Amino acid sequence: MDDLRLEFRVSEEGNRLDKWLTERVEGLSRSAVQELIETGRVTVNGAPARPSYRVRQGDRVVVELPPAPEAGLVPEEIPLPVVYEDDALLVVDKPAGMVVHPGPGHAAGTLVNALLARYPELAGEPDERPGIVHRLDRDTSGLLVIARNPTVRQALQRQFQARRVDKTYLALLEGELQPPWGRIEAPIGRDPRHRQRMMVMPEGREAVTEYRVRERFRYGSGPSTGHYTLVEAHPWTGRTHQIRVHFASIGHPVVGDRVYGHRRVRLPVSRQFLHAWRLEFDHPRSGERLQFEAPLPPDLAGLLEELRGGSAAMAHDLTGDGPDI
Repeated sequence: MDDLRLEFRVSEEGNRLDKWLTERVEGLSRSAVQELIETGRVTVNGAPARPSYRVRQGDRVVVELPPAPEAGLVPEEIPLPVVYEDDALLVVDKPAGMVVHPGPGHAAGTLVNALLARYPELAGEPDERPGIVHRLDRDTSGLLVIARNPTVRQALQRQFQARRVDKTYLALLEGELQPPWGRIEAPIGRDPRHRQRMMVMPEGREAVTEYRVRERFRYGSGPSTGHYTLVEAHPWTGRTHQIRVHFASIGHPVVGDRVYGHRRVRLPVSRQFLHAWRLEFDHPRSGERLQFEAPLPPDLAGLLEELRGGSAAMAHDLTGDGPDI
């Protein structure tokens, strides 16, 4: 398998090269990026560079990613938060920081590696993503349904295609989002200048996200005062980075999203505030409608508590307003 070649054009300057690339190549840790730079797999304007190089506007950065080795699909005893399980499928609460399946820069430590250790029969599937029906970004936490055999996997995939699977996310957004409920219809495609990013574009694929505001916050004082909005987001389509791209496109990026949002985050959060909170689908065998919820993990729940404590006059619950989504 050939190397994967990624090319970027720098639109802002000042960041270290290793940090700048880590924020743009999903699935690569900073140490992995540094190793790529040190081994000559990263060039800036056609020449090797050091991790500490400060990128400049107009720089052409090229990354050569080696293919994921087949040995990456090996069982690993990694703790797996299982919410539901039977002989056909399971639902897991994926922690932030875990990549769903092996790929360039992440040959191990993924959800698939953990699944292979828990369910050895998955190793017999002729697929590099055994059991995987849908995905979450590395830094998005929350619910995923996993198929335990190919027949169940196909049945679940058909439900996704027919939009019979309901997914609801909790997202904290920059700014005061209005109106308190709404629908974003904007096609999404791959950014031609940054191939690891997506963007709203006329020639993109259909993408629809509905939302409802749950709480609003005003946090801080003086010039550092910021407005934030907690929403339930319901993506009717499943485009890559859909929720992040849609809210950024209307001027309200997800807090902590350093790819589509603000480079400097004023709140104490180390990743994007996006959590797959609720998942609902039909069981492929019984036909029973199943619904699951995963509470916010401690880092996101703690941030909400801090916002509520620092903006009691502004925070208010809007979950009873507007139509059901």
